[in-house]
Amino acid sequence: MNIYVGNLPYSVGGDQLRTLFEAYGTVDSASVVMDKFTGQARGFGFVEMSNDAEAKAATEALNGMQYNGRELVANEARPREERPRREFSPRGGGYGQRERF
Repeated sequence: MNIYVGNLPYSVGGDQLRTLFEAYGTVDSASVVMDKFTGQARGFGFVEMSNDAEAKAATEALNGMQYNGRELVANEARPREERPRREFSPRGGGYGQRERF
């Protein structure tokens, strides 16, 4: 089961997230999403647990729990939505050409 974890303190990394969930079972992976421009944590992450019973116990226990002054959100992650690919004009701008009168 893939678990979404939101409202994380910005100081929390993947190792701390893994440790938090390991109290409820075996964690296959844990990662915090980072901003690609600043390198700072974005305040949410994902945890994968192969045992559904352990994952359910973890989400029930951690959802709404206070962690470093923040109330965590933990629930089953929804599948990622496919978004249409954005096309960029080689001229840039995106406004098209304007006519002059």
